[in-house]
Amino acid sequence: MSVSQIPIPRPYRLASLTTLLLTTVATSVGLLVPNFYRDHPVLLPQIYGQDLLTLVVGVPALAISLYYANRGSLRGYVVWLGVTGYLLYTYASYAFMTAFNELYLVYTTLVWLTLFTFVGGMARLDAATLKQDLDEASVRPYVAFQLSLAVLVSLLWFSEILPATLSGTTPASIAEPGLPTSVIYSLDLGIIVPAFALTAYWLWNRRAWGYAFTAVLLVKIATLGGAVLAMVGYMILDGQSVRLPQILIFGTLTAISLGLMGRFLMAIDPESDPAWAGTSSDSGDAA
Repeated sequence: MSVSQIPIPRPYRLASLTTLLLTTVATSVGLLVPNFYRDHPVLLPQIYGQDLLTLVVGVPALAISLYYANRGSLRGYVVWLGVTGYLLYTYASYAFMTAFNELYLVYTTLVWLTLFTFVGGMARLDAATLKQDLDEASVRPYVAFQLSLAVLVSLLWFSEILPATLSGTTPASIAEPGLPTSVIYSLDLGIIVPAFALTAYWLWNRRAWGYAFTAVLLVKIATLGGAVLAMVGYMILDGQSVRLPQILIFGTLTAISLGLMGRFLMAIDPESDPAWAGTSSDSGDAA
């Protein structure tokens, strides 16, 4: 029996259930309690957008994928890890960047809960089965997307960082809200961009873990892209200027990631996904 066909171990289930509870509390308080956040006004629309996407999409996606993953679904397991990765990124940025508030300990707890779940869950992911199921499919769209994303994110942040570095000043996105530095720069350039580049290399060489990380990163970027679009919506409502090319770029990337994610998940053999196969077979018997 492969690791994808046994229930998620109890510590990870408990960690995910606690994550669901704390995330629901954190986002609800952030959205519903007036003037809860103490951050600079320029940052508030971004925080509200992140909270909205997390509550409306992230929480239900984590709950549903956890249910199916625990029934032995490889598809559910992949989505569960991807959403957990999204929440890890989200609450790492909250813990390190948002102004101190009454939920600080909730943010730090969510960081270690999602880190524990993500690392442990990745260690148990059946990478060999994913590779076997998708071995006949072309990897070029996934490789091209991940490399393009790595290049675009790098260019986006370098366009702000390099001019400030050469002139001895601070990027406007850091200076205006009075931040010491940008956690988003650090997470994207220090973790996300290298992860996409390395995963694309592994996938191009048909390594099993290239398939595994591609699946998880596609889910993460789809949810994160939705969060960025929600942030943009709040920024527009707040009267802040948002460049049209940025909206088009993030909208396109989100749509492509959703399409590739769906294509990847549907390529998983139902026999490797007993929860879904069992559901289909049960419906057929009932008919």
